Amino acid sequence: MKIAFDVDVLAKQMSIRDYVHKVADWGYKYIEQSPHPRINPFYKHPLFSKECQDEYKQALKETGVEISSFIVVYRWSGPTEEQRQFAVANWKRMIEIAVDMGVPVINTEFSGDPNQQEICNGMFFRSMEELLPIIEREGLRVELQSHPYDFCELNDEACDIVKSFRSKNLGYVYSSPHGFFYDQGKGDVRHMLKYAGDDLTHVLLADTFNQTMDCRYIANPPWLNSRGKADVTIHQHLAMGEGDVDFPGIFETLRDMDFATKQQKADAPKAGGDNIICVSYFGFPEKMDQQAPEALERIQRELL
Repeated sequence: MKIAFDVDVLAKQMSIRDYVHKVADWGYKYIEQSPHPRINPFYKHPLFSKECQDEYKQALKETGVEISSFIVVYRWSGPTEEQRQFAVANWKRMIEIAVDMGVPVINTEFSGDPNQQEICNGMFFRSMEELLPIIEREGLRVELQSHPYDFCELNDEACDIVKSFRSKNLGYVYSSPHGFFYDQGKGDVRHMLKYAGDDLTHVLLADTFNQTMDCRYIANPPWLNSRGKADVTIHQHLAMGEGDVDFPGIFETLRDMDFATKQQKADAPKAGGDNIICVSYFGFPEKMDQQAPEALERIQRELL
């Protein structure tokens, strides 16, 4: 199992070289590269100039850190055909970058629009018809998560979509700060993880409040507080223990599922190497020097 740190909280504050060194100083061996304006910007075509690539590779060489995975977010589920076609082109370039950098995993979101689920569902499957053969040919693992405000927000439905492809090159991402959207406020982490089963290849760890509970979040005008969702969604990426997520349940279930070593076996269910668990804390860079090492220590204590 690879333990990674999502560098989004650092990339807004410092250069690529500096955040690679920072992650190494905290004791992490792996970086999860979330959308970055010089590499894989949100929704737009990937960039990654030769100068940027050389800077990144040099920093990795200096520290011994590796990139476990890229995160990309594209409108491959539309809702317009033009958006979908742009997104597929973005995907093709990002696959080339991942192969060139020796990164075996790309994780992503369903995207789309929850108010247009039917059209976005169809657009997604149309995109996958074109992309899955390329993903399988290159030997990558692409991992899907449902994100608040995607056309699919529910854990079990998202798992069923992943499972429907029956591909060793597709996995499922369970994101703990999105979990209260995944089961409409119940927060039953044991069920959600077990339902994913062998398709679970990636877990994102951060805390959040249950948006369905009265006054966990307060928005104005008052009708926006209808169970945390009107035509907006809201969540956080806090440190473990600062919100409502059941982390003892997550770690106990991952141990029961042999998450840490499953992909190391000869009969590993998925391509792309080890499963990944990633610390996905955002928003409080001033706390990271304490919280990032604490998160690493807890994961090691609970799962290794």
